[in-house]
Amino acid sequence: MILHALKEYYDRRAADPDSGIAPEGFEIKELQFLIVIDRNGRFINIEDTREKVGNKLIAKKYLLPRSEKRSGSKSYATTFLLWDHIGYLLGLPETDAKSEKQHHTWLNSLKTLPPELLSDEGVSAVVKFYETGEIKKVLESPQVEDCLKAPQCNMAFSLVSDVPVPCRKAVQEYVKTSLNKSDSPGDQEAGKTGICLITGEEGVIARTHGRTPINKDTKSLVGIQKKSGYDSYGKEQGYNAPIIKSSEFAYVTALNALLKSSNQRLNIGNTTMVFWSEDQSSFESDFSSFFKEPPKDDPAVSVDKIKSLFESVKSGAYLDDTGDTMFYILGLSPNSARISVRFWHTDTIARYAERIMRHFEDFSIIKPPGEPEYYSVWRTLVNIATQDKSENILPNLTGDFMRSILEGTPYPATLLQAALRRIRSDTKYRVKPVRAALLKAYLNRYYRFYPSPKHKEVTYSLDNTQPSVGYQLGRLFATLEKIQEEANPGINATIRERYYGAACAAPVTAFTNLMRLKNHHLAKLDNRGRVVSFERLLGEIMGNLNDFPAHLDIHEQGRFAIGYYHQRQAFFTKKAVEEKIEEVIATE
Repeated sequence: MILHALKEYYDRRAADPDSGIAPEGFEIKELQFLIVIDRNGRFINIEDTREKVGNKLIAKKYLLPRSEKRSGSKSYATTFLLWDHIGYLLGLPETDAKSEKQHHTWLNSLKTLPPELLSDEGVSAVVKFYETGEIKKVLESPQVEDCLKAPQCNMAFSLVSDVPVPCRKAVQEYVKTSLNKSDSPGDQEAGKTGICLITGEEGVIARTHGRTPINKDTKSLVGIQKKSGYDSYGKEQGYNAPIIKSSEFAYVTALNALLKSSNQRLNIGNTTMVFWSEDQSSFESDFSSFFKEPPKDDPAVSVDKIKSLFESVKSGAYLDDTGDTMFYILGLSPNSARISVRFWHTDTIARYAERIMRHFEDFSIIKPPGEPEYYSVWRTLVNIATQDKSENILPNLTGDFMRSILEGTPYPATLLQAALRRIRSDTKYRVKPVRAALLKAYLNRYYRFYPSPKHKEVTYSLDNTQPSVGYQLGRLFATLEKIQEEANPGINATIRERYYGAACAAPVTAFTNLMRLKNHHLAKLDNRGRVVSFERLLGEIMGNLNDFPAHLDIHEQGRFAIGYYHQRQAFFTKKAVEEKIEEVIATE
C-alpha cells in the first residue's frame, strides 16, 4: 500500500512538466564543482556552482543519470555515469585509502563507454582529459582546496559555456534507451522479467532498490539482502518480491522528493514524517504548518493556517480542496541500515481536517500574554522531555501522539505520565501553559471515549464548581503559594519548589503543614482587605473538600496540576484587569 501510493504520487508529479521531479533513469542532484575543459580535453578552470543563501553555500542542481546504490567493503567498485564525487574523478583526498581505488574504478568506466557516447564531443573531451595527463593541472590548481573542504563534493566535467557533460543530449538519450538493461554488467539473470507487486504489470525486475536515506546511517526503505542461503524458493535479492524497475524508480524518486521537500516533510524527535494527497491540494502544502514550529520571522503564518482550518471544517472541505480526496501520511525513523516505518495513515482530507481541528480545540486553555496561540507537536513533546531537550523525546511517543491526533483517538497514556514526571522534576516552572494544555486535552479526550459520571469536563479557564478533589487541591495549593508570595515579596523559593510533589501525590502529608504555615503568612500582610479576600477564597475552596486524601491517582494528579494552573492564571488575570483600571483612571 505504501509503495503503491508513492508510485501514484510520482505519476502525478511526472505528468506535470513544471513539477521538477526527475524522469525515469535520472535524479536531480547537486554538483558543487565543474571541471571546465575545451573540446581537446585541455583544462581551463574549476567552476564553483555554489551560491551563498543565508549562512549556507547551496550548490546548483542538475538533472543527472541516476546514481547506483553503493554499500559494503567494495562500494568503490561502482561509479556513476560521467559524474561522481572528488574521490572518483581526481583520486582525492590522497590521505583516504579508498580514493585510489575509487579513481581506478572511474578510469576503467571511461574505457568501457559505448560508441554512442564516445561520439559525443563532450564525452570524448573527458576521455582526452585523462589520456593527455591534464589531471595534473587540476591537482596543482589552488581551487582544488575548495573542493576538498566541501562536504560530499560531487563533480562533473563541462565544456566552456556549456552544460555539464552528463546533462548533454547524447548522454541523456543513452540513459533513456538503457532503462530495461541489466542492473550490472555480467549479471547472469540480466533482464529477468516478472509481474510487479505494485502495479501488476510485467517488466524487468529491479534486483536491488535505490537509496532513500533519512540520515547518514539509514540507507533505504526497502532492504534487499545479499545472496545467501536464506533466499526463498531459490529466488535471490529483489527477485524474491518482484518490483519492476520502472516502479522501483518511481517510488524511490517520489520518497526522495518528499524527504527533500520543505513543506511536505516534518521532523519531530527522531521521527521523520512525509505526507501527500491523491490529487494536488492546498491541504498538502499547508499540512506541516499545523504541527511544526512557525518561522521566527513570520510567527503568525501557522496561526493563519490553523484559523483557515477551523473555517474550512464548517464547509466540509479544506479551502479549495474536495473533502473526499485521499491523503497519505508516512512516519519514518532510523533503524540500523534500513528505515523503520513508525506509522502509516490514509483517509480523506475532510476527516483529517476535522480531527486536527478537534486536537487544537482540546488543547485550548487560558494563557499568559506572549504565549503561542497554538502549540506545535514539537513544542508539546519537548516540554515533557527530560531537561526540555529534543534529543530526550521518547522514541515511540512521537508516533503514538501523531496517531491519536490523526485517528481522533485518546492520547497515549505515556503522554500523561511523561507530563506529570516532568512537572515533578521541573521545580522552577512546574505547570507551564503547554503542560496544562496537554493535561486538559488528555483528560477530556479520555473521558469522551470512556465516560464516567464522576468526571466533569475540564474547562478553558478557572471552574469554581469543578467536583474533582485533585482540581480543588490544586487551586488550594496555588492560593497558599500566592499568600506566601505577597507576605514575603521577592522570596527566592516558594512552596512550589519544596512541596508541590508531595501535595500532588499524597495531599495529607503536605497540606496539614501548609495550612498551618498559611496562618503565619496571613499575619504578615499589612492590607487587611487582602487578608479577608484570601480567607474568603480559602473558605470557598475548602467548602468543596471533605478532607485531605492520602493519595491521588494519576488522573487526579493531572487535575491537580490544571487546578493549580487555572487558579494562578486567575490571580494574574485579576491583577492585570486591576492595573488596567488604575491606568485608565490615571489618564482621565
